Amino acid sequence: MTTTPPHVGWAEADARRIHRQFLDEPAGTTPAEVTAAMLGAHAQVLSAAELSVALRAAKATRADVRSALREERTLIKTYGPRGTVHLLPAADLPLWTGALSAIPAGTSPMPADVRMTAAQTDEVVAAIADALTGAELTVDELTDAIVARTGPWAGDRVMDAFQDKWPRWRQVTHTAAHRGVLCFGADRGRKVTYTNPGVRPAEGTAALGELVERYLHAYGPAAPKHFAKWLAAPGGWAGELFAALAGEGRIEEVCFEGDPAWVVAGDTEFPDGPARGVRLLPYFDAFTIASQPRERLFPGEAYGRALAGGQAGNFPVLLVDGTVAGVWHQRRSGRRIAVTVEPLPSAERPVAARLGELTEQAERVGAVLEGTAELTVGPVAVGPHA
Repeated sequence: MTTTPPHVGWAEADARRIHRQFLDEPAGTTPAEVTAAMLGAHAQVLSAAELSVALRAAKATRADVRSALREERTLIKTYGPRGTVHLLPAADLPLWTGALSAIPAGTSPMPADVRMTAAQTDEVVAAIADALTGAELTVDELTDAIVARTGPWAGDRVMDAFQDKWPRWRQVTHTAAHRGVLCFGADRGRKVTYTNPGVRPAEGTAALGELVERYLHAYGPAAPKHFAKWLAAPGGWAGELFAALAGEGRIEEVCFEGDPAWVVAGDTEFPDGPARGVRLLPYFDAFTIASQPRERLFPGEAYGRALAGGQAGNFPVLLVDGTVAGVWHQRRSGRRIAVTVEPLPSAERPVAARLGELTEQAERVGAVLEGTAELTVGPVAVGPHA
């Protein structure tokens, strides 16, 4: 006997994701707990990560996020999904490192005379672990320490990077982070430092299973291809992983917008109505990056205006009732924060009718950034972030 998987529509899925992201109502939780629910805050632009996290925590400011990162150490800045810089909860680092280090490595994009062998990678990672234990080193200091432990080949400046040449070892920086021996330390002036968090990665298979469940809880229903895109992992491998978890009864299939998708087993309750509310989300917000299908989150003209070649996160976005309805930008001058919001043409009237909500959001952005916001509704001339 076969059963038809329950059908889930976009509006229901979107509303549940927004609720579980604390975007319907900021939660009275810590920055670490909020970041755990987000499955990490993209921190390529650290100020944007601070805003992403603090907007979801009741009465929080960027100072609270900075304290969690720098004093309390309940947040760790490291290389997370897709090998990009993220804030992750310190308590979840064994899970993250176990899962990320178990993802199959693709073919190195480096030229043959630049790339490192598996043995060289292991040697450099061991050198990094040793050099960073109990220390915070700049890139140059870490380079010297690695070369002293491995040989001059690791320091050869052969990697093209920003009109410069980086030492060979830097191609495995995120590998070292995923193996639990490298994360960011305190900045030393304008220079970043690295340190060893002393984390023992969880067993890979178990960690991947838990990561899938957490991902589906936050962003499901989702297909293996969505999980693979979020991690920058092989699609076929993700399909096999989902099939194995389904076989164990840990995830179950639903029909999402007419296509097969997955949720955590038994997690099939969804809100009765669509998401409501006006929100301003910063660069690289986790919700805009992980929510799929992207065409539904960025409908119609939003796909062209608020994405950079289909890539989410490069613009701060205006979210109205669960979908992207414009872009925005903020510019600071002392305590004054000029917030400019550009609604899409199709959203101008709905946004004008909800100017009070938008003003509240701008004021909340100002409070998080420890300033005073001044809202302007008009064109945003700033292009996408690189």
